[in-house]
Amino acid sequence: MADVDLIRHHARTRTDRHIAQLRQLVEHETPPADTTALTTCADLLETWGTTILRRPAQRITIDGLPHLLWPAPHQQVLLLGHYDTVWPAGTIHDWPFTITGNIATGPGVCDMKAGIVHIFAALELLTDTSTIGVLLTCDEESGSPTSRTLIEQQARRSTAVLVTEPSTETGDLKIARKGGSAYQITIHGRAAHAGVEPHRGINAAIELAHQILAARELATGDTTVTPTILTAGTMSNVVPETATLNLDVRAWTPDELHRVDTHIRATQPHLPGATLTIAGGINRYPLPETVSRPLFDIAQTSAARLGLPPIHGAHANGASDANFTGGLGIPTLDGLGGVGGLPHARGEWVDLSRMPERIALLATMLDHLTTPQPTRTRHAHHRLPA
Repeated sequence: MADVDLIRHHARTRTDRHIAQLRQLVEHETPPADTTALTTCADLLETWGTTILRRPAQRITIDGLPHLLWPAPHQQVLLLGHYDTVWPAGTIHDWPFTITGNIATGPGVCDMKAGIVHIFAALELLTDTSTIGVLLTCDEESGSPTSRTLIEQQARRSTAVLVTEPSTETGDLKIARKGGSAYQITIHGRAAHAGVEPHRGINAAIELAHQILAARELATGDTTVTPTILTAGTMSNVVPETATLNLDVRAWTPDELHRVDTHIRATQPHLPGATLTIAGGINRYPLPETVSRPLFDIAQTSAARLGLPPIHGAHANGASDANFTGGLGIPTLDGLGGVGGLPHARGEWVDLSRMPERIALLATMLDHLTTPQPTRTRHAHHRLPA
């Protein structure tokens, strides 16, 4: 196995370069579905990855979205991440990448561009990356509609999947995640003059309000049902003819996701004459702790080898592409990216002082997972090294 003292040393001495890479990556904005911006960033990442892995990337473009894949011929581990963010183009101009003390902020710095830096920095510390595949997608923030099949295909080729989404603010790895659903309810009413004869209309905005209140009643316990995007109306003097309501649903069990799904699909309009069209559904089932536990044990062992404080595991309310791979029963561990917080919020941050230890942890785990063990059965799918 690799010399952990050497891994730890190199992770520390290259910090300035890793921070520079993080700045460069954040300044390459990657808004959802912006094919021009995503392609420009993909060019940068392709150069980084191909230089370190010494094998070419496959650029898999689906509906104009460029996903980057470096497959390994005899793949044991898949490193999985995404380079799209939730931030619109131009955000970097009024919220630039900034370092204050050990804290870096900027659009996407936490979710999850620091995690991409971790991937390539860790791979650079290894002498053999021939059994490690890397997949960087660009539609995770939109629900992974074009990349899910690719993610699941590459996961099935692997005995383990390591996801470099951010950890918790205290550095805990993510050993379980809620599942998620997304819906759009379109309300069809009838337009009328808002001042002269509003009674002749069917106000889609009022129906929208009733549907928001009804959706709130579906949330129970740890299950959340959250209205997000709301639209109604076209003119201030017209009774709204149409309205839309987007709902975000999160739950810890498949049964809960199905319960909410059944209720949403059975939703009826409150106003006479209004009609509803319901789109969407269950997107990701929960990531269960059972599929993360074997890799979490390896993370704890690796941390001890590096002389790091004990690693803890957390149950995360948010979903990620780890839900897809874990849902296949493939050992999956998430949260190996930046130690930071406030993802999807202005002010998201990462602690730069924690980067060296997290890069060393990822490298040590990769070394453990790809080093032949006496008890390892090479062709036993999903079997991990002892």
